[in-house]
Amino acid sequence: MLNRLIELSEMVKIFLKKYLSMKKRPLILFIISFLLVLCSTQIYAQNSRYQWLQELENLVRADQLPTYRPNQLIEQISSYDRTGKNDDGFDGTYSYIRKEGMHLVIADLKGPGVINRIWTPTPNDDTLAFYFDGEKRARLRIRFSDLFSGKVFPFLKGISGNEIGGFYTYMPIPYKKSLKIVLEGDEILFQQVQYRNLPNKEVSSWTGEFSQDEKGKIKQIAQQYAELVPSVEPFAQGRSSNIQITEKTFVLEPGNEEGIFDVQNGGRIVGIEIDGGTAFEGLQKDVLLSAIWDEENIEAIYAPLSDFFGYAYGKKAMRSLLLGTRNQLNYSYLPMPFDRSAELKLIYKKRSQTSQSPISLEVKVYHTPVARIPKSEGKFYAVWRREIPETGKNYQFLKLNGKGHYVGTLQWAQGLRPGMTLFFEGDDRTIIDGEQRLHGTGSEDYYNGGWYALLDRWDRGISLPIHGSLDYSLPMARTGGYRLFMTDKMPFEKEIDHSMEHGPEGNEFPVDYTSIAMFYGAQALTSRQEPTDELREVYIPTLHEYFPQLMEITLGSGAEVKQGRGLQIISDGHHTVRIALSDIPEGTYKLSLSYLENKNGAEFAVWQRQKEISNWRSSKSDHENKVEKKEVGSVQITNQTNSITIHVRKQGEEKGVFELDRIFLEKIDQ
Repeated sequence: MLNRLIELSEMVKIFLKKYLSMKKRPLILFIISFLLVLCSTQIYAQNSRYQWLQELENLVRADQLPTYRPNQLIEQISSYDRTGKNDDGFDGTYSYIRKEGMHLVIADLKGPGVINRIWTPTPNDDTLAFYFDGEKRARLRIRFSDLFSGKVFPFLKGISGNEIGGFYTYMPIPYKKSLKIVLEGDEILFQQVQYRNLPNKEVSSWTGEFSQDEKGKIKQIAQQYAELVPSVEPFAQGRSSNIQITEKTFVLEPGNEEGIFDVQNGGRIVGIEIDGGTAFEGLQKDVLLSAIWDEENIEAIYAPLSDFFGYAYGKKAMRSLLLGTRNQLNYSYLPMPFDRSAELKLIYKKRSQTSQSPISLEVKVYHTPVARIPKSEGKFYAVWRREIPETGKNYQFLKLNGKGHYVGTLQWAQGLRPGMTLFFEGDDRTIIDGEQRLHGTGSEDYYNGGWYALLDRWDRGISLPIHGSLDYSLPMARTGGYRLFMTDKMPFEKEIDHSMEHGPEGNEFPVDYTSIAMFYGAQALTSRQEPTDELREVYIPTLHEYFPQLMEITLGSGAEVKQGRGLQIISDGHHTVRIALSDIPEGTYKLSLSYLENKNGAEFAVWQRQKEISNWRSSKSDHENKVEKKEVGSVQITNQTNSITIHVRKQGEEKGVFELDRIFLEKIDQ
């Protein structure tokens, strides 16, 4: 607004010189200058005052995402292992900064500032006490678990919650001089407290009292998060108001490209919707989305379309507030301002000796003629990368010199050896302007999740408004996640280095990573990675392991199972348990089992429906012994035959127990 006032004053001066006499000009100019100074003073005072309601609204005000936050550094306190190993909260060693009597201080912050996010996978019913500005009495006291339960105002469901193993709240908690957070208990494990410093801002500390307008806004935003229905209308606010629509229907042929938006004046894209049916699903990601702002030499967006919209390993997966798919529609409501021109196009890469079908497309681009304000807004950039990092090196989401702020990560992680997804033990690490500002506690924690490979936690793809799991499959040794940074976007003035370890320790696990790092910046990109034919192909492993904790089982009549060290199948006669072999491609596989032998063992045999795969074997032994990866036969996996059935019968008079440790499949028809 101040820039507009300056522009207006210059226009007024030109008018005065042209149309008013010399005698009247000085007085009129004095009056106008006085009014401009008065307005400027009021605007400065308003800009220097922290607006809590605006902070809250920014959880849904996508139109504010391009706006810079100068001198407002994001930082984080977390329980990460300071030795570089993987004790990121298991023992609570680094989960608090000091003890005060029997209580644990988990944060002691100097203001002015605001907490934007609190996360843990291990809340308890002990009390959290928040002490503001050196006061001896806590202004906010709440059970740790109720910070996330959605039952205590203002920490309502949507703004706070738990779905994929991690408990989180994005309720902003401002403090003027200081904030100390104390757990009134003797143990806290994993935790992250993310906050933003607000120097030169006039901040009022949290009181716990809210006006009717504030109460209404809290409920409105919570409802918008809890009842997610993505569309462009809620984001057509501020400089994204009064949207126009450019529509196009066409057929995209292999080897061709098609422009979907091209303007030669300043403005901003408010939304993109692309309906291609199921054409973008599958293992080959051959359609690219390209965007160029102001005739820059390097594309601002240059990525496989399915990656940009959050598909996972050939299937639709992501449905967030601002980006993803709903039904057949791919949508982005991330604002994209530009100065002089914008060009969007779709590029259909041609593969040699491969049959590719034409794609019928319907496209809508929502836009306004309101150009970027260079001093206060950045341009949108999305950096696509795919890489197998060298041993000992982090995977790099974004490393950049310049000014801007980071607003989103999409990541896909494919293990290159079968087994548990230990590579997701790696911590995120963010260096901003030469200093480490954030260090996380594990890859799924970064995405507000927790406890991969455990039932009803990080065990499948789940979409939430600003974070989620894109996929999880133990047999395929893969996963992925996404996170949008709204109120917690990460500003940088000179540089940012945002990366992820691939765990559990020392970056030793071989992993094939793909990512899209999204940010708003003041300068154009200087390089990009080319999505070659090989890099646009989804990797399919040929070795697969099934672990008991996520096995899909069906019990035959009278069968009894328990989870112990493995899957215990108990029989007092002859019983059956069917185990699904889902996720993997069709084909012929060598089947092997790991199981325990002991004095309570039983006889077992493996069938695939009505076909016997192995003869009866005994797991009874005088001494406990683990049989490792015993080959028992081969199976044909199709959509109709993607399971095996374990038959178990007792030996002797007592109940018998067959303890299954793991199932292994190795593809033998390449």
